[in-house]
Amino acid sequence: MSLQLKNVTKRFGDFTAVDSLSLTIPESEMFGFLGGNGAGKTTTFRMILGLLDATEGKIEWKGKSIDYSRTSEIGYLPEERGLYPKMKVKEQIVYLARLKGMQKKAILNELDYWLERFKVPEYKDKKVEELSKGNQQKIQFIASVIHKPQLLILDEPFSGLDPVNVELLKEAVVDIKKSGTSIVFSSHRMEHVEEMCESLCILHKGKPVVHGNLKEVKQSFGKKNVKIQADFDLAYLQEVPGVLKYKSNLQGAILQVDSEEIAAILFKELADKGFVRKFELEEPSLNDIFIEKVGASYE
Repeated sequence: MSLQLKNVTKRFGDFTAVDSLSLTIPESEMFGFLGGNGAGKTTTFRMILGLLDATEGKIEWKGKSIDYSRTSEIGYLPEERGLYPKMKVKEQIVYLARLKGMQKKAILNELDYWLERFKVPEYKDKKVEELSKGNQQKIQFIASVIHKPQLLILDEPFSGLDPVNVELLKEAVVDIKKSGTSIVFSSHRMEHVEEMCESLCILHKGKPVVHGNLKEVKQSFGKKNVKIQADFDLAYLQEVPGVLKYKSNLQGAILQVDSEEIAAILFKELADKGFVRKFELEEPSLNDIFIEKVGASYE
């Protein structure tokens, strides 16, 4: 059974934050939520968790709505951090995990495992306020996964982390997914969704503008990117019909073309002009799709 949203709408007065959103999020899969600020991602998460009531529509996880009786099945990492600054890490985690129905001995065993895994065992008896933002983020993540939830919702899990810690957390998320947990996460970083998610939804002003399997979304977009490196000027290629965008860089150029057929024409164009070091046809990036559908760059 999966997580299902059926015609879910949320209004705050005259403002519609989420507008008749219907999604099926497959079980034991990683699902990405993309959208600019104010697109409705966090509001959707809060409705899934039962923290906000939907104005209209239905949300079901394994055929039933989520309420406090199911709290032990769910993990949530909010975008705005919610740790108690004066509490020690150990006390904080024990308190939060007890709320999820865990026993103290099991909590401490799991906490030791995660602190070792995140390379911060010495933080166990430190106050939360003594930690850097990145390390507070690790503790918040541990709090959301320590009880081994079946559904894990991560709102911007990698924000504020340096590249080394992003990799640590990404590996942890992938391992949790392999254990059978369904994971829904939002990220400002397209490449994280591209790298980790099988399915995704791009929200814009509370409506899904793209929704489905990542591979199928890319294939159905039609347009492709071509990377070319050559020992001669490539600027003339932007005049070829079917070339939609042309961007030069130090190595050569990246072109967006409207089909694979145009890529084949470009290849023939280059054949007798000189030495071509690289000619690579790529699926469009999520950023390309986002710009096309939403009319703006994501960042």
